[in-house]
Amino acid sequence: MNGRAWLLGLSMALGGVPAIGTLAGCGGHEAAFPTVKVGEMPAGQTWPGVYYNPVYGYLHLVGQEGNLVGRWKRTDSSHWGELNGTVEGNVLRFKWNEHTYGAVGPAADIRGTGVFSYRMGENDIPELDGQYALEDSDSTADWHCVKQIGLKPDLSSITGDSPTGAPTQDQWK
Repeated sequence: MNGRAWLLGLSMALGGVPAIGTLAGCGGHEAAFPTVKVGEMPAGQTWPGVYYNPVYGYLHLVGQEGNLVGRWKRTDSSHWGELNGTVEGNVLRFKWNEHTYGAVGPAADIRGTGVFSYRMGENDIPELDGQYALEDSDSTADWHCVKQIGLKPDLSSITGDSPTGAPTQDQWK
């Protein structure tokens, strides 16, 4: 098992995320995500927006040069991350990087791949059902987010400069 896989397992255990599958067998290839069936986007819905997860916080997604890009900051302000991916219908396939506030060196950053499926959840609220994996790992973990209606995405609100700062009232317009 490589150090990154151990770090992801530890961070998910401490962060309250359901444990991922076995980390044995890591090395040299990307995770095999379950077959994701591409479908049409739900009527009247678009990808750009802000999505919430109790561990990973607010994920801001915007369209940029034909791709979707996003940033998030964990709710405990320990990490911030960014992703870049391509959309096909209701499926986003992405690469991500997550940075640890206050850390330097190789252990400060982790990266990997992931996939989100856009769907309508309870009470017709948009949701992202996804999975992600560390680079060079075949183990995956879930990443489920709920779209925050009325909250506008702002990538510049999430940086490596400071671990403080929640969505501002100006973003709720």
